[in-house]
Amino acid sequence: MITSFQQALGAARDAAAMQDYPQGALYVVATPIGNLADITLRALHVLQLADAIACEDTRHSQALLRAYGIDKPGGAWLAVHQHNEAEAAHKVLAALQDGQRVVYVSDAGTPGVSDPGARLVAAVRAAGLRCIPLPGASSVTTAVSVAGCVAHDAQHGGFEFVGFLPTRAAARRDALQQLARQRGCLVLLEAPHRILDLAQQLQAWGGRQVTLARELTKQFEEVATLRCDALHDWLRADARRTRGEFVVVLHPDAAPADGDERAHAAADTLQLLLQELPLKTAVKLAAELTGQPRNVLYEQALQWKKAQGGASDPA
Repeated sequence: MITSFQQALGAARDAAAMQDYPQGALYVVATPIGNLADITLRALHVLQLADAIACEDTRHSQALLRAYGIDKPGGAWLAVHQHNEAEAAHKVLAALQDGQRVVYVSDAGTPGVSDPGARLVAAVRAAGLRCIPLPGASSVTTAVSVAGCVAHDAQHGGFEFVGFLPTRAAARRDALQQLARQRGCLVLLEAPHRILDLAQQLQAWGGRQVTLARELTKQFEEVATLRCDALHDWLRADARRTRGEFVVVLHPDAAPADGDERAHAAADTLQLLLQELPLKTAVKLAAELTGQPRNVLYEQALQWKKAQGGASDPA
């Protein structure tokens, strides 16, 4: 593996060595999310120049650099992860104030997006020191680029990065109910042990399109687009589909017609009432407040309860 990147190290020096790489600066470097060949030439050059490497997992990052033929002494490594980011920032600041070039890498992808790094950057900037970004791999933009999300109007273009949902059931349910009201593109991250739970809850989103991207850039990469209410069955049809790390891209919701707009408003009202009242009471009040048919609202409430793993025919 080391030999295969020797030419890349030479190319990195040829392509990037003429640029300025000031001392006493933090270099925030994106690393591959799976495929080692996705490293940039400038990242390779800066990793070679670095006096110190700050990273989430020193063992993981040491193995990564060695795969490229880059080796750093033990004293060059600083552990900076989500549990010690604030305290470890002081060590990084000391190194920067000593004139060192410090590179920060997360375990994979672009630091500070869903990985640690934001607190470190904030501390460095607050100290009046320079942060230099080196762009590269990101699971978020990689998934969005192949999702084919098309906004239905100018107001709902682009995408919102949500990241990981709360782990507690109630907070997770509330977060999804809030997100369901948004019509723009949403990007979530999910772990393999929670993907089926998420898919079950997304059944309530009906025909809205969702793109599921797993194991991006790796050997078993898979990208599939289907309806939200079909995702759970699709995952259960093949156990391999629940393995790996997931990016979930929820496509923009179609612009509702006038009648649909009223139905959306009624659904929002019903969701709020269900948080505080029994199902039948919530349905009755929602129908009275919005003028929507009670039986339609009742069926909608049952679908939500079923998607959340609740009783299918509540009293």
